[in-house]
Amino acid sequence: MVTSSTGSKKTTHKLGTSQLYCALQNELTKAKESKTYKYEVPLDGEQGGTVSVNGANVVMLASNNYLGLSNHPRIREAAKLGMERYGFGLSSVRFLCGTQKIHAELEEVIADFFGTEDSILHLSCFAANEAFFTALLSGDLEQSDYRDMIYSDALNHASIIDGIRLARIAVKTTDLRAYKHNDIEQLRQWMQEDEEKDHRISVVATDGVFSMEGEYAPLEKFVDLAAKHNALLFVDESHATGVLGKTGRGTPELCGVHGKIDVITGTLGKAMGGAAGGFITGKKELVEYMRQKSRPYTFSNTLPPPIVCASIEAFKMLKEDNSLVQKLHDNTDYFRKEIKRLGFTILEGVHPIVPIMLGEASTAMDMSRELLTEGVYIRGLWYPVVPRGEARLRTQISAAHELSDLDRALTAFQKVGKKLGVIS
Repeated sequence: MVTSSTGSKKTTHKLGTSQLYCALQNELTKAKESKTYKYEVPLDGEQGGTVSVNGANVVMLASNNYLGLSNHPRIREAAKLGMERYGFGLSSVRFLCGTQKIHAELEEVIADFFGTEDSILHLSCFAANEAFFTALLSGDLEQSDYRDMIYSDALNHASIIDGIRLARIAVKTTDLRAYKHNDIEQLRQWMQEDEEKDHRISVVATDGVFSMEGEYAPLEKFVDLAAKHNALLFVDESHATGVLGKTGRGTPELCGVHGKIDVITGTLGKAMGGAAGGFITGKKELVEYMRQKSRPYTFSNTLPPPIVCASIEAFKMLKEDNSLVQKLHDNTDYFRKEIKRLGFTILEGVHPIVPIMLGEASTAMDMSRELLTEGVYIRGLWYPVVPRGEARLRTQISAAHELSDLDRALTAFQKVGKKLGVIS
């Protein structure tokens, strides 16, 4: 519905269904013409270091399958046993009849892995992030006259942004300050300024690893600052769990603050098996409160048993040894060095997300398509996913890759990069 105003009169123009569909089609056409339309390229089979697309074997560089566990024999076997022993699904939410012992076991495993007291499962980390902010800031706690404050990194994931938005819509007493990306000094200044405002709850929210940049937050600085100002430190570890740190315990391990983060959220759908599922882990009282107040938890079906059992096995594998983590780190170091040697511009870092900066969305789309014909599956990212003028190919390295796979991909990058004038 479109409303315009002429003097004191208001005219309302309601789109009929045919007009609506026409408007939608026009927007889709514009996206295709500007080369910002997102195409899906189906795989013929399973996920891995290489995949089959239209019968051709190509190197997969667009997956969150960091440890190569998506189709690891032990993960597949655990999922199979989960199906055989506990069934396909529970047809229920947790508090009715949807909790099995394996769900509680996985929650204990997650808490032990992160050095926290308790955990709660959700169907995704997106749901977990929305649940955390909307439940915590619901206004049900003791004070009747209050305001809360959230400090959020400007480049935080969409799920954190949406969770905060929902909380602020539902409860009009939540203030927000979005500090410049990883700018600890701006955050320090703002928190000092806000001391006298006496907020009921203060939360510092950050990604552990920023998914578009492959950059991590210096959590050792955040831990000290949050403690000084009596604020909760919330960290989304979706792209760090199983990836960063010597044993794969993520950004806190890398930064030397393992077990010192108030609230960690994460996913089971990336390094830890690659299926689905998310979690919140922290103090027991906080987790128990989430069990009572999290709407995505209360009103969504239980995580299926095959995923639960496979996730338990993934954490067990990480606890046994760090060989896959070390292979991932070695592969990442190799690819980062070699792609720069070819002349490409990347965002520096240590994470297996390696953004190759191209500038324009059309260049990213053209290069992605050309690379697929040369045997490399990779996707371009552009506005609004990243800022205008910062379109890129987001390369993601995996422990499933052999050096021969990476060399094959590098050869394709060199050929296509020269063809499109990205490198000389």
